[in-house]
Amino acid sequence: MITEFIDGLQQFHFLQNALITAIAIGIVAGAVGCFIILRGMSLMGDAISHAVLPGVALSFILGINFFIGAIVFGLLASVLITYIKSNSIIKSDTAIGITFSSFLALGVILIGVAKSSTDLFHILFGNILAVQDQDMWMTIGIGVAVLLVIVLLFRPLLLTSFDPVLAQSMGVRVKAYHYLLMVLLTLVSVTAMQSVGTILIVAMLITPAATAYLYTNSLWSMMLLSSGLGALASILGLFIGYSFNIAVGSCIVLTSAVFFLISFFIAPKQRKNRHALSTHKRRNT
Repeated sequence: MITEFIDGLQQFHFLQNALITAIAIGIVAGAVGCFIILRGMSLMGDAISHAVLPGVALSFILGINFFIGAIVFGLLASVLITYIKSNSIIKSDTAIGITFSSFLALGVILIGVAKSSTDLFHILFGNILAVQDQDMWMTIGIGVAVLLVIVLLFRPLLLTSFDPVLAQSMGVRVKAYHYLLMVLLTLVSVTAMQSVGTILIVAMLITPAATAYLYTNSLWSMMLLSSGLGALASILGLFIGYSFNIAVGSCIVLTSAVFFLISFFIAPKQRKNRHALSTHKRRNT
């Protein structure tokens, strides 16, 4: 099977595009996912990944590139969630639930209006084997831009992630960096639609970062490991999906989940945590 996959990479241009796109998405999603994990914003990532659905459907209706509609609706969802949370007694998870369900319902309605079920099915569940050259280069461009922003603004992003109160006292514009992270999250969600679809985007953002968190104690190390795991899961998932003719996006997500499951039992942090829990129990008994 490995030989067939390598031969396919040499012969088929679509498979080359799929591999490059999958690696690019795995790297950038792994990096952004670290900030999502540290800020406790996993639900926000899930909400935005689903909120882009009506934007994609509307783009099909208007005949424009789906990246445009997806980015607009993703940013709109993040602004609405933050506004509701900041200007009412409603907690963030409730604001996310309201916005997420509303945008998802709107997306379902617009899918019916668009009458383009085949293409929208690929948006929902991913079809990385159908990635064109233009989509691949757009994914690479967005990925490089996102990573460049993270590198250039790493210190304020780090400070606002770990201690927003301290950052505020030091004059750092915490809200501005929050919205910046929402923009990055939206961009990653839009690009990840190519591989895993809107349904499974959150897994690409969260699972590699959560796995890396079990091994590392610094954000830089966590980002590097998370990006590496995301890329590796993408490669293995593409290999499994192509070899057995099954959904590549789902294979990528399940491969990433296997990495986490193995790490859950063998990671140093987990061993220390289990030891601490067992010690605590013995003391209490």
